[in-house]
Amino acid sequence: MKRIVWVSAVLALCMLPMVQAQSCDATKVLAQMDAASAKFQSTQADFKWDVLQSVVNEHDIQSGTIYFERRGDSTSMAAYIKQPAEKAVFYNGTTLTLLQPEIKQETLFRAGSNRGQYESFLTLGFGGSGKDLQSNWTVSCQGMESIDGTQTAKLDLKPTQQAVANTFSHVTVWIDPTRSLSLKQIFYEPSGDNRTATYTAIKYNTKIPADMFKPKDKGYNIIRK
Repeated sequence: MKRIVWVSAVLALCMLPMVQAQSCDATKVLAQMDAASAKFQSTQADFKWDVLQSVVNEHDIQSGTIYFERRGDSTSMAAYIKQPAEKAVFYNGTTLTLLQPEIKQETLFRAGSNRGQYESFLTLGFGGSGKDLQSNWTVSCQGMESIDGTQTAKLDLKPTQQAVANTFSHVTVWIDPTRSLSLKQIFYEPSGDNRTATYTAIKYNTKIPADMFKPKDKGYNIIRK
């Protein structure tokens, strides 16, 4: 009886269709991103950020809505964190602003010499071109994968800037190259911790109100760094 069951299992496996991972042409993907970047104006998406502290195996999960908009050569970003605590992060090309309503504090970080580091992350599939990506990362393509019905290129990125490498040893992104949009990102830290970001309900090249990219003046305590 056991022999019959074993033989049946083997035959069943043999009858399964052969599934092969789709190959990925990095040159083609980067060229597609170049073409998509030229058409990019804005995007809006719901996000979930999951930070894993590997030593204690604890997850810190935040969710909300993020916005990107390009005007000329400048890209603005606004992230509104709704859970577990309300926060907002803004970047306008010169200043990174963290808004913390719970403690009524607004912290301003001047990009200055860190501008290249900040903007290297804006090239990770939010309208960035293939050339932008290659200028900040060493790119290798690990295959094509479908996420929520969208065909994506799975790219593994190693930072070319040492300051970025000190924070993240490498980053894996799943990019829709036809729109230059990320659906998923995993940031790997030298410590073994990692940060996973997923993006859903994406709206591409739709009008975003200008005030979404500006902190609302609520009389918070302002700290400049």
